Amino acid sequence: MSSLPKNIRVGRNGRIGILKKIPRDLWQHPRYVNRAKIIERSTGIMDLAQGIRVAQDMLNQIEKEFAEARRETSLPLHQTGFSGTTSLVPHAVLPSEDEPAATKTPSLARQRSQASEETRRDIIAAAIHEFAEHGLTGARVDAIAARTKTTKPMIYYHFGSKEKLYAAVMEEAYAVVRSKEQGLHLDDLPPKEAMQRLVEVTFDHHAAHPDYVRLVCVENMERGRHITGRPSMVQRNAIAIETVSKLLERGERDGVFRTGVNPFHLHFFINAFCFMRVSNRYTVFAVFEKDLWVKDDANAQREMIVDAVLRYLKPEAVNNRFD
Repeated sequence: MSSLPKNIRVGRNGRIGILKKIPRDLWQHPRYVNRAKIIERSTGIMDLAQGIRVAQDMLNQIEKEFAEARRETSLPLHQTGFSGTTSLVPHAVLPSEDEPAATKTPSLARQRSQASEETRRDIIAAAIHEFAEHGLTGARVDAIAARTKTTKPMIYYHFGSKEKLYAAVMEEAYAVVRSKEQGLHLDDLPPKEAMQRLVEVTFDHHAAHPDYVRLVCVENMERGRHITGRPSMVQRNAIAIETVSKLLERGERDGVFRTGVNPFHLHFFINAFCFMRVSNRYTVFAVFEKDLWVKDDANAQREMIVDAVLRYLKPEAVNNRFD
């Protein structure tokens, strides 16, 4: 489109984006040395006027980065934290001779990396609630920006589009669950106690994080297309099944669990109960006038799922169609 401002384009999906060359004098700067020489970003916006405004803000931010990078290269080496090699590999900033080792200043590269990661975490935390509340289609990047310490253009700068931000949110949602499971140190407990602990923590996590449940519901409405084919999702969730599998093997060796239990089906059984009491809370109340979250009932449900799982795993239990 010839009428578009310089470096602003319309993508094949109809969304406004930017295409900006990295200046040649910055090609060896640590920010850009291992990157493509062209910065391409999408605003995620199809409205032309709004998209151009956001794109111009993104370009202005990139120009500020270029200026900062040039300023760093003009400083003495001990102030920039760069070595004198052509690759400009970042090193720690040199402290003064009388500065204690414990107070050494981190390198500028490390500070930038930490700040960038903090910004990403801030955005994801706000986006989790927005996507859980309104779904992918109804969520607004403006609303996410309003909950953060950053701006809408910076959200697009870090994630590229609303869809990519949503995918990052889904990664985070699953990562939190899996991280909590891995932090239980189940190998330190006898098999029955470890299984009870796993079920209780699963129940408690779903109850304490309804946004996670809503996000999974949203992604099911999206037919799982944003998490399909992502290696990190496959690997991370495979660990969950491995955790159950190892626990079952230990219980079998000790004679406290029966043999032949399918670890995936057991994982599904535990999570299905814990998930449904959160996902169906309001429809259950509408149909049965029963609040699943009344404290006494919630405690009874927690005890029930633990008891059901342990009874199912007893050596004398007969095989059933789920194995």
